[in-house]
Amino acid sequence: MSEPVALVRRAVVFELDLYRSLLRWATRRPDVSYPGVEVFGYAQAVTPVLWLWIFASACEIPLLHLLVPWHTVQVVALVLGAWGLLWMVGLLASVTVYPHLLSSSALRVRHGASIDITIGWDAIATIATQRRDLPSSVRTLQPSETDTGTNLQVGVSGQVNVHAVLREPTTVPTPKGSQRITELSFWADDPRALVTRARRDLVSS
Repeated sequence: MSEPVALVRRAVVFELDLYRSLLRWATRRPDVSYPGVEVFGYAQAVTPVLWLWIFASACEIPLLHLLVPWHTVQVVALVLGAWGLLWMVGLLASVTVYPHLLSSSALRVRHGASIDITIGWDAIATIATQRRDLPSSVRTLQPSETDTGTNLQVGVSGQVNVHAVLREPTTVPTPKGSQRITELSFWADDPRALVTRARRDLVSS
């Protein structure tokens, strides 16, 4: 598959995932229906920013309608404005209804519907809180090469605060294809509680 086709495909899948997330959010059905799991959010830092963008998008629609005198342009602006507003609400929904999950058997790190990485406790050597700024505040997935292999960083607002070291290289799925990693870093709203809970499972595994 060529790179342009792959980009279009990822964009379409991402768009559809937003609408599915919006449906889950509207019907109050977060994707946490697994027995014995503990839920940890990661959207606390970005939620106020997303609500600000949603408010701005909602205000923009009637303002453009009043300011633009041409009917055709008004219709186009209305359609684009409504799509943009729905897109932003869907983005907020996606980071809300797909939290991180910890069960007795595995750690499941997610970001929206597009990033979903499950690693069994028997594959994790250590896990600890470790806050770090990433090179980009825009990209969510940022692999980093280390002395032992690849640290896959799943950032929120360009930051991570939980770091897990794997016992051996492990292949995990990403939106851009499978990746072989030796470490996994991600953001959690309450990293200390997540790590405390995770270490109980590491001991028992």
